[in-house]
Amino acid sequence: MDRDLAARAVPDPRSAPRRRDRHGRGFRRDLIPAHLPGHRSRRERFDDLVADSVATIAERFPRRLAHLQVMVEEVPPEDPAPWEDAPVVLGRALPATRENPPRVVLYRRPVATRCTGDEELEALVRQVVSEQIGSLLGMAAEDVDPEAWED
Repeated sequence: MDRDLAARAVPDPRSAPRRRDRHGRGFRRDLIPAHLPGHRSRRERFDDLVADSVATIAERFPRRLAHLQVMVEEVPPEDPAPWEDAPVVLGRALPATRENPPRVVLYRRPVATRCTGDEELEALVRQVVSEQIGSLLGMAAEDVDPEAWED
């Protein structure tokens, strides 16, 4: 009797592998292959834009931005900071404290909704990043990343 149970628990290697899912629709896989640009999500592309912008600025100020943390959040919190007078915040700079290094936060949805194309989005991300880093460094945004402000 024990042999019968053991034989039933192990699948027969001669049986053919299942070629379709349980509903008969075929294998589940990505619709777009990983090597094509459409495979990455909007969030991943936005994160890459922010990382590239920060890397460009960090090359200009390596010692001053050595401990800078950059974060991306979907939307800003409901309660703006007392010094913010803009109706919609695109980014926020938080100076260093004893517990935390300096931080820059970009808000993906407010930035993305103001742009119609990829080039416009890249330019706005660079401008917002340079504004926030400029406020941390006490510099004008045009001095932090001059290429971001060229017309």
